[in-house]
Amino acid sequence: MSTTSRRGTAAALAAASVLLLAACGDPSGGETAEVADASGARTKINLTADQKRVTTAKVDSIAAEVPAKIRARGTLEIVASSGSAAPLTFHATDDRTVIGVETDLAHLVADVLGLEPRLHTVSWENIFVGLDSARYDVGFSNITVTEERKEKYDFATYRKDNLGFEAKKGSGLKVDGPEDVAGRTVAVSSGTNQEKLLVEWSEENEKAGRKPVDIKYYQNDTDTYLALRSGRIDLYLGPHPTTAYHAATTGRTEVVGTCSGAGAGLQGLIAATTKKDNGLVEPLADALDEIIGNGSYAEVLKRWGLSGEAVTTSEINPPGLPRTGA
Repeated sequence: MSTTSRRGTAAALAAASVLLLAACGDPSGGETAEVADASGARTKINLTADQKRVTTAKVDSIAAEVPAKIRARGTLEIVASSGSAAPLTFHATDDRTVIGVETDLAHLVADVLGLEPRLHTVSWENIFVGLDSARYDVGFSNITVTEERKEKYDFATYRKDNLGFEAKKGSGLKVDGPEDVAGRTVAVSSGTNQEKLLVEWSEENEKAGRKPVDIKYYQNDTDTYLALRSGRIDLYLGPHPTTAYHAATTGRTEVVGTCSGAGAGLQGLIAATTKKDNGLVEPLADALDEIIGNGSYAEVLKRWGLSGEAVTTSEINPPGLPRTGA
């Protein structure tokens, strides 16, 4: 077991993500997309099925922590959302192979645990259904730690969670807080922590005598962005990596505000998610600490332009997005 302490308060104030993306061309039209972080360092993202993933070695002492049933099976059953969310989880140019930072990190963890990674993609709500039934061992799908989810799941954190408000390019909009979305039409994905935050902001606006947010839901990203371009919605609230990537690669939109995925006063965290008390969270956290320590984790984040979302250790069940009214 790692001697690094993983428990503690993630009490950093919400701040704009240091991730900034600049890209050349539409990723659907070529084999690479070029990204640049806040420092200006540029990286070409490989969008093909031939990923040449970063790998790492098995660590016997950590692999031995894995529950016996999973060790005997020899596979790590990983679940992720089937929705396209570059650069987190999306399809390569062959339209079949699932790629992205979440997939790469899941493979690294499986390497350390000495297990064959088997990736399953399902709808967002079925991630949790599958974890509940033990059909899947762990979710790597940009899942935010929340106090409510901690009742049913254990979390091993691996990335900062920041959200982004995306608007049509040249809109003149700027979002720094709830008052900036009062009376605005904002799209968000159902069942996500960003939906929870947007609902809370809307309620806060009403209590302050301002107009509520007109919240809209769409079945897929294509419909959302069509609505944004046509002016049917003012804003879309999603994970900052995906909004920044989309804005950069299309040139049609821009990120006009960011916030922590856990709300004001707490840095949101993304985590490997597993069924509560199933014995897997400790080896997951130790495997994540191993890849953080050996440098393969930083390599993966860099190749997807997400170095600014790195964490220094994996925390088990840290404070998460508070309950409504908490």
